[in-house]
Amino acid sequence: MRLKNKTAIITGGTSGIGKATALRFAEEGADLVVTGRRISLGKVVEAECRSKGVRCVFVEADHSKVEDCQRVVDAAVKEFNRIDILFNNAGIVTSGTAETTDEETWKNTMDINITAVWRMCKLVLPHMRKQGKGAIVNNGSDWSVVAGKNAFPYIMSKGAVGMMTKAMALDYAREGIRVNAVCPGDTFVDRWMEKGYFEGSGAVSVEEAIKESSAYIPMGRFGKPEEIANAVVFLASDEASFVTGHLLLVDGGNTAQ
Repeated sequence: MRLKNKTAIITGGTSGIGKATALRFAEEGADLVVTGRRISLGKVVEAECRSKGVRCVFVEADHSKVEDCQRVVDAAVKEFNRIDILFNNAGIVTSGTAETTDEETWKNTMDINITAVWRMCKLVLPHMRKQGKGAIVNNGSDWSVVAGKNAFPYIMSKGAVGMMTKAMALDYAREGIRVNAVCPGDTFVDRWMEKGYFEGSGAVSVEEAIKESSAYIPMGRFGKPEEIANAVVFLASDEASFVTGHLLLVDGGNTAQ
């Protein structure tokens, strides 16, 4: 119960890392506001979290929209009268080089992966300041610290998340507000199984994913959403009370190579 009596907002919490983190937060005693664009999945997460004995509210939201971000924060304050934790998880994965990235892809990637993160932080900070304490965890990537091929817009956005995290940590350290980022490597999330998720390909089989990961990840496999969620719980909890401005890599050793 490391998060008992705390209220957390988790963006993009209807599947994958977001859902896994919502369930782990619930197990640790946190009341939750979970957001996402898929209402049916959001209601499932809401019910699963409530079954663990905590309060949970799902709010449909597209975090590229200013009004949706404000509505999420307003819902948290109305329902729980405080915001202790923000996990900025909502994001999109895009590919391309500097030449092949078009204007729409660039804008969509930055709107969701950077601007929405800043916007949510900006909205919750006054509430955390009033409380004299708060924890923000941004979802970065191993590509927040190293680069890769054919993922230019995504890498640019996740690199910005890393520096945003450090800059905010310095600005708010004296106010009791900690800002950190979890930086996952390749993580086997359920949306990978959706037809057409990867451009030019169909559904990815478990066997194909395992074979691919064993070739380049030192630990020989993709991460699990629950493993990323465990790292988020640590950064959000008082166990990390002297940790701020940190990018916590959870990548199976990929960036150690």
